[in-house]
Amino acid sequence: MKRLLVGCEDFEELRRKDCYYVDKTNFIKELIDSHGKVTLFTRPRRFGKTLTMSMLKHFFDIGSDPSLFEGLDISREQELCSQYQGKYPVIFISMKSAESSNFQKALDRLSISLSDLYQTYAYLLDSEKESLIDKKRFLKIMELEASEKELISALVLLLRMLHIYYGKKAILLIDEYDVPLDKAYHAGYYEEMIVFIRGLFSEALKTNNDLEFAVLTGCLRVSKESIFTGLNNFKINAVSNEDFAPYFGFTDTEVRQILNDYHAESVYEEVKEWYDGYHFGGEEMYCPWDIINYVDLLRNHPDTRPRLFWINTSSNSIIRELIDIADDDIRENIEALIQGESIQAPVSENLTYYELRNSPDNLWSMLYLTGYLTLAGKSSGTLMEELVIPNKEIRTVFVEQIRKWMKESLCMPNRDEAAKYLFERQPEKLQEFLNDILSETISYFDYGEDFYHAFLAGILAGSRHRVESNREHGLGRSDLVIHARRIKTAVIIEVKHAKKYQEMENLCEKGLEQIEDKNYAEPFIMRGWKVIKYGITFFEKECLVKMAES
Repeated sequence: MKRLLVGCEDFEELRRKDCYYVDKTNFIKELIDSHGKVTLFTRPRRFGKTLTMSMLKHFFDIGSDPSLFEGLDISREQELCSQYQGKYPVIFISMKSAESSNFQKALDRLSISLSDLYQTYAYLLDSEKESLIDKKRFLKIMELEASEKELISALVLLLRMLHIYYGKKAILLIDEYDVPLDKAYHAGYYEEMIVFIRGLFSEALKTNNDLEFAVLTGCLRVSKESIFTGLNNFKINAVSNEDFAPYFGFTDTEVRQILNDYHAESVYEEVKEWYDGYHFGGEEMYCPWDIINYVDLLRNHPDTRPRLFWINTSSNSIIRELIDIADDDIRENIEALIQGESIQAPVSENLTYYELRNSPDNLWSMLYLTGYLTLAGKSSGTLMEELVIPNKEIRTVFVEQIRKWMKESLCMPNRDEAAKYLFERQPEKLQEFLNDILSETISYFDYGEDFYHAFLAGILAGSRHRVESNREHGLGRSDLVIHARRIKTAVIIEVKHAKKYQEMENLCEKGLEQIEDKNYAEPFIMRGWKVIKYGITFFEKECLVKMAES
């Protein structure tokens, strides 16, 4: 039995040490046949993205050892191997390291990653083909002396120098491209990081004559935020796409073979119950992290029962935020999922970090994209999808983690008071209530209007009334609407963020005017409902509440 190298993401190491490897090399042929100039693959964490990128580097890179691929599927494609294998300079960089408490520290870590990358190409400094200016820029990046502007040009510079040196366009592989954005989102320096990442990628990927092709991997697609604006022939391969579906994760056939190779066929049904159930483009897939870890335990302890492996590899903070603002309908759907039922829910594969807090419904997209939920079958191709918990492992996570979070979110003190003040027309009481919470819960230096919107939506969702966020009413989208069917009353709220204390009252009035001008109340008035309107403005740790009625 070959050694199982748990957690190894280096293709060369797996092959050199003759470790067990599930052959995914036909991915190379499909990638070449797809003719994509820039291709983004989005999959949950621990589904083999980094190992796949490492495989690509060792196949295409000039000077790589072709013996690494001996006996693998791609080696039978002799014409393809003759044309592509070892024929291109390849840049492979991971963005995983960009995790820090502020932008400068994150930039320093990215600078170190780029310096390490440059050191592998230090031989370019000795080439007479390269210009003196490029060499000076190269040296500054390698010696950690580059400015932010010079770091933004790091990839495009290296692509150009490799093209000049080899006379061949280079291949660019960027792993976990969205990690810097995820970390920045939670730490409060998102605006600065998005500008840097946009510059870094745009220069390297857009209309670049030094680039043969590029492959990126990540969990979320954030193209709406203009990271990839202006790219021609940009391909997205998301969880629902049928192309490349078998190459991220293990198929049922592959899992049966692994169990057979390690004389563990008897646990197949239990393995299937615990770790199967993901659907990528209609393919039924297992999480490879789970399978490798469990089979490795079985080698020395045949009586080991399945356990949780995947949960500790993924960040749960965004999901916790969304559960905090979940309404009754979402909580009921979560309970249905735990009971093994499927639900119909809105899912978008194009969410941006800016949009996450806009609506509790975004919870479903995040649970789907991060691997907590999967499609019940093939994608419907519409906004509404049928979702299920993929397997027993994730169901256990739901029971232990998500129920706990839901209980904690419902135990926040006085959540019903906010709705009470709204419906009883007590703006002064609501203002006092919100100011008390603001003083205890946020650091205003890190947040803008999107945070205050979500802050208010989260408090109101805990009241058990139905809360709608950014839904179409009248001639536009109202910030928040709270329904009380029993008393046929709707509360419409416009949220504003003041940059100066003196602006608060004026912005409240503008919010009320917006409700009138956009006829947000009309659909409710036509149904015979009463409508109460509020303009609520936030400034740092204070808020001001103004009310009007229809």
